[in-house]
Amino acid sequence: MTTNLPPKPRRSTPPPSSPVSNNNPAETGEPKPYELISFPKERPPKKPPAGHHQYLGDRLHGTLFLTLKVQTTLHVSTGVVVMGSDIGSRVPLIKTMVQNIDQKLSIQGSSLKGCIRSAYEAITNSTLAVITSRYRDKIPPERLPCKNKQELCPASQVFGALDWQGLIEFSDAKCENTGFATGFMPSLYRPRPDQRRAYFDARGNVAGRKFYYHTIRAIDKGQNQGITVQQAAKEYTFKTQIQFKNLTAAELGTLLIVLGQDPKYPIALKVGGGKPIGMGTMTVEVTAARVLQNKGDLRDRYSSYNPPESDSMTGTKLQQFMQKNIQAAHSSLVQATQLQQLAEVLKYPTDREPPTGMY
Repeated sequence: MTTNLPPKPRRSTPPPSSPVSNNNPAETGEPKPYELISFPKERPPKKPPAGHHQYLGDRLHGTLFLTLKVQTTLHVSTGVVVMGSDIGSRVPLIKTMVQNIDQKLSIQGSSLKGCIRSAYEAITNSTLAVITSRYRDKIPPERLPCKNKQELCPASQVFGALDWQGLIEFSDAKCENTGFATGFMPSLYRPRPDQRRAYFDARGNVAGRKFYYHTIRAIDKGQNQGITVQQAAKEYTFKTQIQFKNLTAAELGTLLIVLGQDPKYPIALKVGGGKPIGMGTMTVEVTAARVLQNKGDLRDRYSSYNPPESDSMTGTKLQQFMQKNIQAAHSSLVQATQLQQLAEVLKYPTDREPPTGMY
């Protein structure tokens, strides 16, 4: 038997120029846990990428070895919910992270690449990598994703674009700790740019890139419904590598700035889900680097089964190498205004409290 029920009233969405209703729990008048990083005023410079056909003698090639330390609880979802008993937990249902055969958590290289690329884009004069069709007409035309692989913005030359693989590769990060922690992920509201004037500039265009602040801890309980999640607890550490080839000194230096290696801009990564409630803060330590800097290094590297010991840098030598490339980045690639804005959002340590409401 069917019952005719009155239709549910449709919610109207106020335009960007309208005041926001405080009846919406996601739009209370409290400060938001995020900020928009403005676009540079100049159009992004575009040029052909370096290519993969050869190791160029005037560029840098090698591997960075990283240790990532969890500062607030971390969950990178597989999208799979299982019975807790299936993975050794007492909870009835749990949303999972990736686990290896040895039952240690891991973070997909694609997740690391995404959060690092977004910061790299923000501090260079680059286009957006991903957009939604709903707001395409509000994005400045010069910020639309690169489609011609012979005309790539600074970030696309390094990280890739349509029909272009990019010059760096991210390995999965493997957890050093055995087992996992159990936490709670509250139900979060979807982004609602139409309800916030701050998302748009005076011409009605998107005002910038969105980044969530780091906080001293993550909210693990909420007023709304949610789900139990498998997560990495604070102080868990992960190991990973970033391989690169044909990078300029400025490109490698910019990557190092994003990884928090510039003492003037101590920033941390924001990885995985739960960013609005303070989850996902990770600090990075570059523990070693293996870099080939000239044709002689390349010849020696590939004429022997054993790489020369001089390839590997640690300690003082590593720090000097990183700071040299960071300086090159400041001189020719990094946008000072945008870096300052991003550093205010992603600086760590922080004394910022997590939000009291849900977002």
